[in-house]
Amino acid sequence: MSPESTGQNEHHLTVYRRGFRTWRGNRPFWAGLFTILGGLPIAYFPYANMHLGNMTIAMSTTAGAGSLIIGILLITLGFTMWFHHIVRVFAGVAAILLALISIPVANIGGFIIGFLFALLGGALSIAWAPAEATGVPASEGPEAQMSRVDAPEAPEHRQEPHDAGEAPRRPMLFKAAAEADGGRHRAG
Repeated sequence: MSPESTGQNEHHLTVYRRGFRTWRGNRPFWAGLFTILGGLPIAYFPYANMHLGNMTIAMSTTAGAGSLIIGILLITLGFTMWFHHIVRVFAGVAAILLALISIPVANIGGFIIGFLFALLGGALSIAWAPAEATGVPASEGPEAQMSRVDAPEAPEHRQEPHDAGEAPRRPMLFKAAAEADGGRHRAG
């Protein structure tokens, strides 16, 4: 066994943490977490009883079943964002709609707490996009990847010297985008 061998002396917690970090990076983790955290107060508050001394305050309303359904659906959508990230846009839109519906149905959206968390989770789910494979080896750092991707293309032919009144020609960095719409803005 050489002193350079890796992986054998690592602690199990470090291995699990790295695995969780990889799992979390491949899906809209924070969107699912905020959606689940939004569903919990929406489902809980209509059935909660608070005790202040000898007095019991019940916040149960006639819309308790609706609140429970909205809360459970938000929790389910949060898990859907985690385990089926392909349908993240649908889950995000559904979470936003359920958060909006929870305002009149579920004690002002779980006293605004659940509403805000569910709204934020739905928006994050819609905005999340999976990372694209760049084809660059992982051993190269992000600086090398950026310089490789953003480097301007070499001119196809050698430019001849220009007159003093003519501006120098520069290679066009976004050739495909400019040619797609004739160099104009889409609205124009």
